[in-house]
Amino acid sequence: MKKTVLVLASLSLLMTACGGSSGEGGGTASNKLKIRFHVDQKSSEGIAYKKVIDAFNAEYAKEDIKVTASFVARTAGDSAYERQLATDKSDGTLPDIITFDAPNCAAYAKYGYLYDFKDELTQAEKDKYVTLNTYNGGLYGIPIQESSAGFYYNTSLFSRAGIDVSGITVDNPWTFDQFKAACAKLLAAGITPVDMRIDATKDETATYLLYPFVNAAGGSFVDEKTGLTAKGYFNSDASKRGFQFLKDLVNSKYTGYGIGSTDFFTGKVGMYLSSGWTIPELENKYPSTFPNQSSWGLLPYPQDAKKASANGSWSFAIGNNKREDKTAVVKLLKYLTSASASKTITDATGMIPANKDVETNYQPNSPRDVLYQQLQKTSVARPATVGYSYFSTAFSQVVSSLGEGDLSSLVDAKAIWLQEKLDGMKK
Repeated sequence: MKKTVLVLASLSLLMTACGGSSGEGGGTASNKLKIRFHVDQKSSEGIAYKKVIDAFNAEYAKEDIKVTASFVARTAGDSAYERQLATDKSDGTLPDIITFDAPNCAAYAKYGYLYDFKDELTQAEKDKYVTLNTYNGGLYGIPIQESSAGFYYNTSLFSRAGIDVSGITVDNPWTFDQFKAACAKLLAAGITPVDMRIDATKDETATYLLYPFVNAAGGSFVDEKTGLTAKGYFNSDASKRGFQFLKDLVNSKYTGYGIGSTDFFTGKVGMYLSSGWTIPELENKYPSTFPNQSSWGLLPYPQDAKKASANGSWSFAIGNNKREDKTAVVKLLKYLTSASASKTITDATGMIPANKDVETNYQPNSPRDVLYQQLQKTSVARPATVGYSYFSTAFSQVVSSLGEGDLSSLVDAKAIWLQEKLDGMKK
């Protein structure tokens, strides 16, 4: 157990405890279910989760099933969520439903935190989802929502710099060189070109947003078969080209580590790399800078050797606890990932529904449509490895040092460090 605790405590989901519960009481002993969410219950996402749980409790009251929800919110600099899971696993008190970030599926499954429910869903039910979380033939999670990212841009600043992006689409994306050319025009116009989020390395943000540039350059991070070989992958020539693109942006002063968190939103920066969660902010919070839908847009990831974009978000899983009869738990899982629940949650978050039955009707080439098209056509998952937390650490350390020294030597050093960690997990 000690090794398991250490592995999960090292995962890069950085959270801090935030108390609170909903839906107390009721239900027979066998039908009293517990679920833990990874957000603050007072956030828009937390409120949406509570709404879904309250609806479930009302619908299943006749079956005497009752769910109690607790919330442990993510905050950079702490791994309270992982420590709590480790404690629960040790005590045999894992919640019936837990949430986890997609790239951690392998580690969570390997160390016995997740219940394999592949036989609990029909193939038709499985086919409803954009992606599923699998490991070694088992099914361990269903996405709560799907995530993609892209470059939000200020149309007024682009017009001032003389940049035309009308022909850029997911099917016809810009190239690395065209991206740099746009940045050069913005800088020449006295505008900070782009917030690449290279300072967001205290949690998973930088890794999530930036890994596709290495894939787009033709690189990768670990071998596909075992996920335990990094040397020759993380530091391949192609991977280094992807990292070099990011370094070039820093060296050319197209981006930097000191960009303020609201600089794009207040009109000081031309572009902002982010996921779908930024859409509600632009629609509702900054009317002086972005008064209407035509004042901003979303551009896809640029391509190099190939097209690549981010995917993967948080998922629902069944906790591998002592409850032998999972019937009520499976009902809860199916409800949480149903079309109606997915719509309730994604309406609050701005993300893409993971359930294909949710009617979207996105306007062609609108921001949400760009994200949806990328998920369908160009998305590449983060590396599937039980040592994902070590990969994320190595990647973040490269990103945090882009403005320093020789890149090739830095990437080689991090590949060696990562390989040592992965070798330790083979035992």
